[in-house]
Amino acid sequence: MFKYRDEATAKRIVEGIRELNVECKIMHICGTHQDTIVRFGLDQMLTDSGIQICQGPGCPVCVTTSREIAEVITLAKNGVTVTAFGDMMRVPTPIGSLFDAKAGGADVRIVYSVEDAVKMSRDLGKDMVFVGVGFETTAPSTCVPLNRDDVPENFSVYSCHRICPPIIQALLDMGENKIDGFIMPGHVAVVTGLDMFKPFSEKYKVPQVVAGFEPLDILMSCYMLAKQISEGRSEVENEYTRLVKEHGNKKARDLMDRTYEPVDRTWRGFPPIKKSALALKSAYADHDATKVHEDIISKTPQVEEEARGCRCGEVLRGLITSEQCPMFGRTCRPSNPSGPCMVSAEGSCNIAYRFSTKR
Repeated sequence: MFKYRDEATAKRIVEGIRELNVECKIMHICGTHQDTIVRFGLDQMLTDSGIQICQGPGCPVCVTTSREIAEVITLAKNGVTVTAFGDMMRVPTPIGSLFDAKAGGADVRIVYSVEDAVKMSRDLGKDMVFVGVGFETTAPSTCVPLNRDDVPENFSVYSCHRICPPIIQALLDMGENKIDGFIMPGHVAVVTGLDMFKPFSEKYKVPQVVAGFEPLDILMSCYMLAKQISEGRSEVENEYTRLVKEHGNKKARDLMDRTYEPVDRTWRGFPPIKKSALALKSAYADHDATKVHEDIISKTPQVEEEARGCRCGEVLRGLITSEQCPMFGRTCRPSNPSGPCMVSAEGSCNIAYRFSTKR
C-alpha cells in the first residue's frame, strides 16, 4: 500500500491517533484528497482509529450546476465553438452532455489548458468560448490571457470558477452535518495562504489543517486535527509546509482581484451562496461569454438540477457516501453516469467505483 520507507511512519501516525482516543467527523473539500484516501485504504484505517472522514463539495466539475452546463451546450448548438476540460464533456443534463452536442454536429473540443483554447481561437477565426472551471487553484490561469494585449477578439470565457470560503461558511451555517474539523485543500492554500481559513476557527470554533496529497499528508493532518480536538483548540495549522506559505501567492491573488468579482451563485446540492463564484469584471466584457453571447444563452431551456434518483447533492454535502445512493454501481456507472460525481475523476462516486470493494 505504502512505499516501504513510509509504512513505519504511517503506523506511528495511526497509533498516535488511536492514543488520543478521539471520536470525530472530519470533512475535506478536495477530490484529490478523496482519491488518496480511497486508493490507499485510509478511510478504513481512520475509521478503526475513531475518525469518520467524508468528502464535501471539493470537486469543481461536480458543483457546477446543470443550468451552467446547459447554457454552454446551448452555445455549442448555436454555432459557437466550445472548449472545455475532459471531465466537463460527459456531465449529464436533461438536454444531454457536451459530448452529445458534439455527436450532433456541434464544434466542441477538449483542451488541457486555457492556453490551448487561446491558440485554437487564433487559428479558428470564429467565436470560441473557454469554459473555466475550478477553485482558487485554476482561476488565476484563466486570467492570464485576458490580461495580455494579444488576446484574440474571438476568444471569450464562460466562468464557472468558485471560491472556497463561502462554501465552507454555507456548510457550517446549514448545520445539517456535524463537522468536528476540516482538512483544507493544499493546492488552494498555495494561492490563498492561510488567512482566509482563520475566521472559521475564530467564529465557529472548528479546527482546520491544510494538507498535501500523499497518504502520509492525510494521516498526519488527521492526527493534527485529533490533537486539536483532544486539547480543545480550534486553530488553522499547516501540514503542507513544503509548498504552502502563510500569505500564499500574492501575484496570483492580485491577478484574480484585477480580473474577477465575486457573485452569488447556486452550487449543485446547495441553495444560492452569496459571493461564492467568480465573474469577469466589466472591463473584460468583450471577453465574457455571458455578455458576448447573451442572446444565445437566453435561449437555454429550463432544466432540472438532478436526474431522478440521483443523490449527488447529498454526497457533496457529506450527508451520505456514494455507496449509499441506490443508483451507485447499478444504473449509475462511469460508462453511464447519472450525475457529475460519477463522471469526474475527482468525484466521490467515480473514485468509489474505481477503488471500492463494496460494489
